[in-house]
Amino acid sequence: MEAHDGLSGALAKRAGFKALWASGLSIACSLGYRDANEASWSQLVDVVERIVDSTELPVLVDGDGGFGNFNNARLLARKLHQRGAAGVALEDSCFPKMNSFVGARHPLADIDEFSGRLRAVKDTVADGLVLVARIEALIAGRGMDEALLRASAYAAAGADAILIHSRKSTADEILSFASTWQNRLPVVIVPTKYYRTPVSAYRDARISTVIWANHSMRATISAMRQVCGRIIAEESIASIESDVATLDEVFDLLRYDELARAEARYLPPGTDLQQ
Repeated sequence: MEAHDGLSGALAKRAGFKALWASGLSIACSLGYRDANEASWSQLVDVVERIVDSTELPVLVDGDGGFGNFNNARLLARKLHQRGAAGVALEDSCFPKMNSFVGARHPLADIDEFSGRLRAVKDTVADGLVLVARIEALIAGRGMDEALLRASAYAAAGADAILIHSRKSTADEILSFASTWQNRLPVVIVPTKYYRTPVSAYRDARISTVIWANHSMRATISAMRQVCGRIIAEESIASIESDVATLDEVFDLLRYDELARAEARYLPPGTDLQQ
């Protein structure tokens, strides 16, 4: 499940998800930026640290294209590893990237150059970070043969899994890729556009991982827009209270009870916490 801060990560964990996707789009939105490499790699790393600390779940990070060449990519990977990320996905786009669903111009990196980025990451973090190679060939309109060619090259460069991306409204080309690829490396997908396909179809196709990539962020926008609109229109929060989380729910989610137990254990009796 997508997470873009500690709170969204904690909510995903509470819902039962076992791993998180630190979404580049969602993190950029939460910082007030566009998903076009406007947020820096250091801002991304700081957010990832908060997600990891808040949930203790494995976090796969959307690393865009690595924020530059092989040197930028290996620096990003090393910092993500230091902050506790479990993996990073790098896409074969050119810097600065543009969100895959915006516009029609999506130039692809040279295969050999991008393979060098992957090798640099592997040489830097070895087995300490899962490396997912994200293929944008179908997004760019370059076709299935190009996607498969790139998948083979990235597997040879040391990728641990292949993320095949599509902007079509059906899963046909994704399932076709999986069938031809024959699970030479695990396949990861992001069904943002082809959301009507049941998960059972992906299980049948032996797809490894499904990422729900931006839904907490989009839900947040919808909910905040409604609440803000109602408060300014009604000039009151009386009718809003039943539609938002209670403060007790907030305190429970962020484990204020643990803090109370820790105070009882570690502070001397009668300590004035305001001192």
